[in-house]
Amino acid sequence: MKLLRRLVPHPFLTLLLTGTWLLLVNGWSLNSLVFGFMLGLLIPFVTQPYWPDRPRISRPFKAVEYVFVVLADIIQANIVVARIVLFKPNSQRQPNWITVPLDLKTPEAITALAGTITMTPGTLSADVSDEGHCLLVHCLDAPDPEAVRDEIKQRYERRLMEIFE
Repeated sequence: MKLLRRLVPHPFLTLLLTGTWLLLVNGWSLNSLVFGFMLGLLIPFVTQPYWPDRPRISRPFKAVEYVFVVLADIIQANIVVARIVLFKPNSQRQPNWITVPLDLKTPEAITALAGTITMTPGTLSADVSDEGHCLLVHCLDAPDPEAVRDEIKQRYERRLMEIFE
């Protein structure tokens, strides 16, 4: 088992890289699959010294659920941002900087939260405090900053805590 862990240090990353390669070549063939799998084995193996503490995902099925929640939110946020840009006058927009206190402890979970916020149209993660206790978020239109903060904590941070901690 230890030999397998040394040869395949990040099995999920191996599968992700293989799938990404197949998407990049925009076609499926046995050669593409084998080459993608070789890349998926080689890249994590070569970069293994730079990953001293491998992140632990305690509930991988919750991660799948999280991906679907984020995708649905991205679609919904695109519609909301389009309405704001097209129909809401600049004088009525209320952009805000929001400080989100973090209960997350692992750097991987904080990074996933910051990336999720940035990928969602209308919001942007701008900074993380030095100790990792707060995240600074800019919102395109947030008349109620506390509601946005609470939604981020309830919708994303709670799920990430279930996945990573």
